[in-house]
Amino acid sequence: MGNYSQVKKTILLEQYGIKNAKIKYQLSPEELHDISIEKGLGVEASSGALAVNTGEFTGRSPKDRFIVKDDITRDKIWWGNINIPFEANQFDKLYNKVVDYLSNKEIFVRDCYACADEDYKLNIRVINEYPWSNQFAYNMFLRPTIAELENFSPEWTVVNAPGFMAIPDEDGTRQHNFAILNFTKKIALIGGTGYTGEIKKGIFSALNFILPVFKDTLPMHCSANVGKDGDTAVFFGLSGTGKTTLSTDPSRSLIGDDEHGWTKENTIFNFEGGCYAKVINLSRDNEPEIFDAIKKGAILENVVLDAAGHVDFEDTSITQNTRVSYPIHHIDNIQIPSIGKNPKNIFFLTADAFGVIPPISKLTPSQAAYHFISGYTAKVAGTEAGVKEPQPSFSACFGAPFMPLHPSKYAEMLSKKMIDAGVNVWLINTGWTGGPYGVGTRMKLKYTRAMINAVLNGDLGLYNYDDYHIHSVFGVAQPRTCPGVPTSVLSPRATWNDDEAYYTTAFKLTNAFRENFKKFEDHCSEEIRRGGPQRYAF
Repeated sequence: MGNYSQVKKTILLEQYGIKNAKIKYQLSPEELHDISIEKGLGVEASSGALAVNTGEFTGRSPKDRFIVKDDITRDKIWWGNINIPFEANQFDKLYNKVVDYLSNKEIFVRDCYACADEDYKLNIRVINEYPWSNQFAYNMFLRPTIAELENFSPEWTVVNAPGFMAIPDEDGTRQHNFAILNFTKKIALIGGTGYTGEIKKGIFSALNFILPVFKDTLPMHCSANVGKDGDTAVFFGLSGTGKTTLSTDPSRSLIGDDEHGWTKENTIFNFEGGCYAKVINLSRDNEPEIFDAIKKGAILENVVLDAAGHVDFEDTSITQNTRVSYPIHHIDNIQIPSIGKNPKNIFFLTADAFGVIPPISKLTPSQAAYHFISGYTAKVAGTEAGVKEPQPSFSACFGAPFMPLHPSKYAEMLSKKMIDAGVNVWLINTGWTGGPYGVGTRMKLKYTRAMINAVLNGDLGLYNYDDYHIHSVFGVAQPRTCPGVPTSVLSPRATWNDDEAYYTTAFKLTNAFRENFKKFEDHCSEEIRRGGPQRYAF
């Protein structure tokens, strides 16, 4: 990566409207770590990682994410409560207020890029008010060499001002925080929130528009790894389903843990240069690679430390969404560069808190498209205010908050790529077994790993009646046996010991699937519509 302390290049920010700033350009993570501590913005944990508190916001604020409605976006964006329109002239006024706010301050600037595949590379300049936000950009985006920096020309700019508070009545925002994408000006404008995930998801959202519209490439909210034989596995899943954990496998090389593109050349590439993992209940026993990645250079967010700087990973008094970011080279077993070929298996991960979806099942192409558009998982008590019992949660394409186009566009691209590449798609329930949340227990991680390993090793074979059972409610194909997993665990109905209660709950969930899918039906083919549960309760 080169020693950034040797970078002699100087830059100006007047072109962005930021005047008289004291510019700290391309500082090393060590320098940013030290500045954050000197300024009292963070403390050093016993592991050497920087621990910060992101303030009022400890997660993204989806209702405060906007896209400027202009000639590029007007007829292409799926407008609604996910992609909320923002007027171009209102953006200009707000942008000018933000850069006035940043003027005369010490500002941290980083040049970096997204997309590991050279053919899809997106150069980015990140302008931060806080040093630890700039260190996050170092961790999460790809890092240019010193030679690449000499003639670096940014295509997109992230302007990040956590301390700037919008005035909704004047600025057109919902409240004082905002994250706005402007595709004409190629700017991601973020203010009023210190949550670093807004920086990474801003660029991810931009790529989710740019790649399919202009590059014939499918963007995916997924993790990916590659085996010794070059077979790539892709893991889709919402937060808390095990996407990062299950793709970080000592026997396979990690491509990336969250954001990837699938090209027309049938390769998979990482958008990012790092990982942003949840650390709630983290332990070295269960997740050794992630645990050991927390060292000098990593940033812990909103965790609780004792007097000696040790993290209590079970303490959620600040938030359930405790996080760590680290550059991908903190993981020992990585794919360099972050590109994989020959995708063979796709896993859809769901944490079904109702305990009725099989722990593993094989999907047909139409079922895969249906479940991809649905993006099901479940909320359990404690994850959100007011949630007292399991609630179904659907996020189209396993990443609706970041998808500017209609979900059917991404599903059609995925279906075509699956068929062309001969990919197998599997639905994996990392949630509850033996009953719903509060009655049953969470699926053991060792069983889920065994199921995934069986797929990757080819132990589950092709679908046939002797080896698979069609689930009577969801219509998916359940393996009858799986190495390393008790046969009783493979049938969710059998784990309940109460058929009536099981089927009542299963039908309740299928109704939720059907109700959710109504808003997509007009955009989907009959084949995709038939991929959902065909039996339901009245």
